[in-house]
Amino acid sequence: MAHILLVEDNEMNRDMLTRRLMRKGFEVSIAVDGEEGVEKSFSLKPDLILMDMSLPKIDGWEATRQVKANSDTQNIPVIALTAHAMAEDREKALAAGCDEYDTKPVELPRLLEKIQLLLNKLESP
Repeated sequence: MAHILLVEDNEMNRDMLTRRLMRKGFEVSIAVDGEEGVEKSFSLKPDLILMDMSLPKIDGWEATRQVKANSDTQNIPVIALTAHAMAEDREKALAAGCDEYDTKPVELPRLLEKIQLLLNKLESP
C-alpha cells in the first residue's frame, strides 16, 4: 500500500488523520514541522505528502518548494492542507508546487479521492 508522509504540527489533527489513513490501508509517517517534513521527504521518499501550510520552523509553502526543488523528490505529489479556504490560498499553494489543495477540517472521503487520483497518476505511464 502507498506510503504517505503527513506533515502536521497539531497533535490532534495528526493523530486523527493518521488513524483514519492507516485504517484505509496506508502506511503513514509523521513530521511535526516543515524542517522535519523536508528531511523525511528526502530520506523516506514517500508516495505522497500531506503538507500542512501553517508549520513551525519553515512553513508548508517553503517546505514544498524545497521538496519540489530536489530532483529525488520533485515528482512526489504534495497535497496542501490548510484552514485557509480563500481562492488566493489555493493559488499560493499551487504556485509553491503543491499538486492539490484541501481545506481543514479534513473531509476524509474528499481527501481520499484526491490522494487516489494523484497516486493513480503516478502509476500510469
